Amino acid sequence: MNTIERKELKGELKYKDTVILTYQIQYPEITSSPYESGRKVFNQYNRQRALLLENRVKTQLYQDAKDLYDYNTANGYPVMVYEIVSQFTLTYQQGSIISLYNDQYEFTGGAHGNTIQTSQTWDLSLCQMLPLSYFYPDNPYYLLDILQVIYAEIKRQNESGENQYFENYCELVLETFRFENYYLTPTAIAIYFQQYDIAPYSSGIPVFFITYP
Repeated sequence: MNTIERKELKGELKYKDTVILTYQIQYPEITSSPYESGRKVFNQYNRQRALLLENRVKTQLYQDAKDLYDYNTANGYPVMVYEIVSQFTLTYQQGSIISLYNDQYEFTGGAHGNTIQTSQTWDLSLCQMLPLSYFYPDNPYYLLDILQVIYAEIKRQNESGENQYFENYCELVLETFRFENYYLTPTAIAIYFQQYDIAPYSSGIPVFFITYP
């Protein structure tokens, strides 16, 4: 059994004695596992991702926040505090398989912030992440099956009023489908799209659950 802990990088960045940016970056770390090589690769990958994001926060985003502070104070506008929050959710863990998704929220001014979702599905015994095709070894047309489920679910949600999608959702699903945008749950494969891909902001991040083949 793998033991996974939640690690965190966080801080506040000031400019002219004013906090203009806050960040909280969580990332997973496997502290014990029967798959030692896979554990090391997993930890190195996720630690590096967190450090790269922290570096971007302290350089690019901090500079952007300073520029916005100077502009707003010079023009009598309120000070806007940049906020970056990156959190992960473990969705599946069985044997050597681990799956999770990460939501990275950024507020950099404007009416609201935006969230980007990414995901990882690992086989620690192989020391690597698994592509979506791994779960359809005998079905070269698995994408068509997935799209049929997605289209049927969007139609159902539209008709029931459960959610809203753009009118040309069929075209948009094809344009914005990404093979890496999936994660595992105990009962299904989750396929997700980013905000604005196929639905308005108010609909959040659309997720569709595909029964295991």
